[in-house]
Amino acid sequence: MRAGNLAFRGGRYEEAINCYSRANSIKPCDPVILGNRSAAYIRFGKYLMQRPASSSENRPLNGLDPTTHAELALKDAEKLISLRSNAVKPYMLKAGALILLEKYEVARDVILSGLQVDPFSNSLRISLQKLESIQGSLMGRRNHGRPERSDEFDCTLCLKLLYEPITTPCGHSFCQSCLFQSMDRGNKCPLCRTVLFIGPRSCFISVTLNNIIQKNFPVEYAERKSEHESLTSFGVDLMPLFVMDVVIPCQRFPLHIFEPRYRLMVRRIMEGSHRMGMVIVDPTTGSLADFGCEVEITECEPLPDGRFYLEIESRRRFRIIRSWDQDGYRVAEIEWVQDIIPPEGTIEREELLELTSNAAEHTRSWIRSAKDAAQYDQRKLEKLHNLESMMPSVRDPEGFSFWLATLSSLRPQDRLELLRIRDTKERIKRGLIFLKTDQGCRMQ
Repeated sequence: MRAGNLAFRGGRYEEAINCYSRANSIKPCDPVILGNRSAAYIRFGKYLMQRPASSSENRPLNGLDPTTHAELALKDAEKLISLRSNAVKPYMLKAGALILLEKYEVARDVILSGLQVDPFSNSLRISLQKLESIQGSLMGRRNHGRPERSDEFDCTLCLKLLYEPITTPCGHSFCQSCLFQSMDRGNKCPLCRTVLFIGPRSCFISVTLNNIIQKNFPVEYAERKSEHESLTSFGVDLMPLFVMDVVIPCQRFPLHIFEPRYRLMVRRIMEGSHRMGMVIVDPTTGSLADFGCEVEITECEPLPDGRFYLEIESRRRFRIIRSWDQDGYRVAEIEWVQDIIPPEGTIEREELLELTSNAAEHTRSWIRSAKDAAQYDQRKLEKLHNLESMMPSVRDPEGFSFWLATLSSLRPQDRLELLRIRDTKERIKRGLIFLKTDQGCRMQ
């Protein structure tokens, strides 16, 4: 216990947790031990969520994510309440764990229960004030100079007129894009924090509400529609980032998640879009590279100790506009990027398609030769079959150019340069050069 207390006061919360756990195994269900360990779990969970992403990139951690620490803190706090229901501390600890889990309404009920035990507790009153402040900030500020008559039809996330509104089972309405963007960080209602078992394929626009908005606010609706269309497809979006390496479209690979911050991020992603961005820290600048690639988690296997084994497929590239830290990992405002493709029917377009067709034939020939050379190596043959199965159509020169580059073992800087290039012909030419100079490409 003494060692645990020293570690706790020194900010070494993981060490304190281990000390308290050993003490608990010697003296089970001791109220002091349970209370101290619950407090250490909460402090360590907060530390992980507040730790700068750059610190984790320089010195990665291995361990449980903040959500799991909060759940363990809650378990200890509930045991403590059963042992000392007439004390204030157990209610403080339980509320703290629930706030870390973003269960704000439940936390409020716990604080009120604690105030019934001690109506004059300053610590509980301060906690209640802080909780109400958090809930107030989540509700957003709706008085932003818009006409009062349309405030009821505003989205509380973007503070604009609802566009393609969705009404959740708990009764709150949001813009479709705002709601699903919010659910990328967790499957809870942004207002009341009710868990939502909905997704893009199972949730439909509220026709009645949409018709009311169009009929009563036709000018504002037209402006919102124009604004929304300008931001979709290849416009601005938000993306959680996994900082590791440069990835280009048309890749498949496994990923082992062990860092607490990324365990939390994966939990949230799997409740939402299943997608994240992969980027690298540019060694020449020491900051995030300006381009990255969206990847989709196609398989997610949670391991017993809280780690994840993922199967990943890379989709499309983006440019980072700005980035910031959120709960220990990075989030970025991004802009989707496409190549500048010549219009249909032009000579440039025909030349591009001809180059793509010739490169595809050359690549098929190379794959046939590689299969012949690896006919007794089942592992290499399987890799070749997987690569061949991902080959895009020659009618998609941009997609083909990236796939061609995946055949060669490229340096991160070369892959990053391929993401930055917006000339498809140039990328195909570079891919052919890489293929010729790197005959071992991925099969070694």
